[in-house]
Amino acid sequence: MLNLKKDRKAVTTIVLAMVVAAFVFSFMPRVFAQAAASAGTEQEYASFSNMTGIIKGSEKTPNISLGTFAINIAKTTGIYAFITNSVEKMTPAGEKIHIFGWQELFMILVGLVIIYLGGAKNFEPLLLLPIGFGTVFVNIPFGGMGDTHGFLDIIYTAGVGNEFFPLIIFMGIGALTDFGPLIANPKTALLGAAAQFGVFGTMFGVAAFNLVPGFNFTMEDAGAISIIGGADGPTTIYVAAKLAPHLLATVAVAAYSYMALVPIIQPPIMKLLTTDHERKIRMRQLRDVGKVEKILFPMISLLLSILLIPAAAPLIGCLMFGNFIREIGVVDRLSKTLQNELLNIVSIFLSLGVGSQMTPEKFMNPASISIVILGLVAFAIATATGVLFAKFMNLFLKEKVNPLIGSAGVSAVPMAARVSNKVGLESDPGNFLIMHAMGPNVAGVIGTAIAAGVMIAVYAPK
Repeated sequence: MLNLKKDRKAVTTIVLAMVVAAFVFSFMPRVFAQAAASAGTEQEYASFSNMTGIIKGSEKTPNISLGTFAINIAKTTGIYAFITNSVEKMTPAGEKIHIFGWQELFMILVGLVIIYLGGAKNFEPLLLLPIGFGTVFVNIPFGGMGDTHGFLDIIYTAGVGNEFFPLIIFMGIGALTDFGPLIANPKTALLGAAAQFGVFGTMFGVAAFNLVPGFNFTMEDAGAISIIGGADGPTTIYVAAKLAPHLLATVAVAAYSYMALVPIIQPPIMKLLTTDHERKIRMRQLRDVGKVEKILFPMISLLLSILLIPAAAPLIGCLMFGNFIREIGVVDRLSKTLQNELLNIVSIFLSLGVGSQMTPEKFMNPASISIVILGLVAFAIATATGVLFAKFMNLFLKEKVNPLIGSAGVSAVPMAARVSNKVGLESDPGNFLIMHAMGPNVAGVIGTAIAAGVMIAVYAPK
């Protein structure tokens, strides 16, 4: 026997020799068999004796010179694709159009701008960063990420193009939301309801577009487009999937864009419709809301939705389920999962899926541009009607409400409430409106869900 401690080099040599011998004996029969098979044929396969032969299995692969290889590589670059690409695709309206490479490059630039707004300007980075990267990914030439069974297509099909992701998002929002401000001051629910004028008012605008040659929006289309006014991305996706799936991409991107741009769009409207004196109105501190009230509120809201507007029950039900999990206090693990891990994961996928729909054929056409414009009009009307209704309420109230909180009646939680507080602080640094604004803000979420239920109940295919 070898002494392994003293003869390690000898042992290593023997083992290597055995491996080489085994390889040679296993390989040689294949060489002889290949030589025998190719003997007498016109085409000999590559071997040690025929270095110019063809590799077996590559008979149909063309021979390529070094110059041809370089040219083929050049034709697969993004630069070449942006200059020469031209493919036929279908618009959301079902029309065939040619999409050129420069249009894909333009959409990539749009995606980079979205990333800049989210990362550098801090405009809702949790939304805009994934949307921006999704936009870049889907427009990469030869990338195939948005093709059937591609990475982004799988995400979109799994949860964006149906009600899966929106309902999970609503569960997470419910777990994050404190309905205490609304319970403590129920009259602020009227401000959330007033903001829905933007939703229903936009339906008339959509109908008016049908008078313009080249536009043909149905009432189902109008319902899906008008929900953008609530600035609620998940609800917009939910309604579009039910009423107008072919518009889902456009309305989803518009809704999420306006959610992110709340700090830019709302303040000018708020300042235009209020005086400096009105912006300085201070509101009494809200009363403490008991635990029993907070537990009963989601259950009562769910039951009312089932009895009165069952079409809205899935949205309201998931919202209230998440809130009940939060308030009941016996399943903190589930509540924290809804608030953090699950909500974050689904938000990433939902935003990537939304960004994956930002392709030239879906956005670079008059119909899509008109939808974006109508969405902006809807959002502006919702903001304005909330402020104006607060001023109207002050005509009858002894304790005045600050009209700025009326703008929080849109569904962008808690962004709209933060904007109300910010504009109020600009006029009076000691006037904190954030908790008062949360009342109409959460009421706006419920109000937009109810509006969505109405649209679905009336226009969804039976």
